Amino acid sequence: MKPRCIILLFWITLAVNLQAQDLHFSQFYEAPLVRNPALAGLFEGDIRAQMVYRNQWGSVTNPYQTGSLNGEYKLPVGKGDDFLTAGLQVLWDRAGTVALTTTNLLPAVNYHKSLSADKNRYISLGFMGGLVSRRLDRSKVTTNNQYDGFGYNGSLPDGETFASNYSYFDASVGMSYNSSLGDNKNNNYFVGIAYHHFNKPVNAFYQRLQHLPKWVASGGLRTTMGEMAYITFNGDISIQGISREYIAGVMYSRKIGDFEAPDYILHFGGYIRWNDAIIPVVKLDYDPFSLGFSYDMNISQLRTASQGRGGFELSLSYRGFLNNRSSTKDILRCPRF
Repeated sequence: MKPRCIILLFWITLAVNLQAQDLHFSQFYEAPLVRNPALAGLFEGDIRAQMVYRNQWGSVTNPYQTGSLNGEYKLPVGKGDDFLTAGLQVLWDRAGTVALTTTNLLPAVNYHKSLSADKNRYISLGFMGGLVSRRLDRSKVTTNNQYDGFGYNGSLPDGETFASNYSYFDASVGMSYNSSLGDNKNNNYFVGIAYHHFNKPVNAFYQRLQHLPKWVASGGLRTTMGEMAYITFNGDISIQGISREYIAGVMYSRKIGDFEAPDYILHFGGYIRWNDAIIPVVKLDYDPFSLGFSYDMNISQLRTASQGRGGFELSLSYRGFLNNRSSTKDILRCPRF
């Protein structure tokens, strides 16, 4: 392939990626703010910190590496039943041979309005917005100007005028509704919808391409199976331009030890990303920590080149109560997702 074709293919691929899907996680339920800022605070506890690391396509090209780190703190509002969650979402992604790196720093706030005196039905409105920076390794970009008649000469300038980094402001908004099922607070559900990149930021190195907005509809249901087990359903539908992504699945959870304060909780199950991957998942809770592992078994058109190996994800989370007068421990009945 001629050098001109190589650089042209790079820019076409980059432009397509910018107008297609955002980054995603197979353990999407461990990155709730990426799904919807109105999902912040839907957990039992005052604080939560979650980390997800994804490594994919190592069998095809340089591995694509993606990381998510989010933290949330919730507290009551006044003397009523409402509460507020403040959060921070950090995202990091590195892709391809030119080390295209994206870093997101996104503060978030979510207000939860009580709809019931039993403190078990809430409607929430969340906002998230902050700075996104992108850069690439210019030394790994090859152009025609670097061929001197004898072959490639990396000491020659590439002759291109594009910047190797830029930044922009990004913003998202979302709503969610959550409630318990009957009198058992362990049986609960939520639904939500979010609109990401509603400010349509310019997101390109070479041309003034706008980042396409994205709609995400989310839902989850948890129901007990006796005192020692429960199952959890989770699913998302994402629409961005002409791109569609559907992911859903179920986890079976088994308590080990006392049913009210188990020593461990073992979760296992699977998810499917439609026309892309089958994703087995295993997770272990050792209060207040959780550790999860998943692996993408590729079923897309790339399955031949990838030999079915999509990528793995590792997640770690912490969730707990604070020992202070503002604790939500005894005043809220929140979904335990």
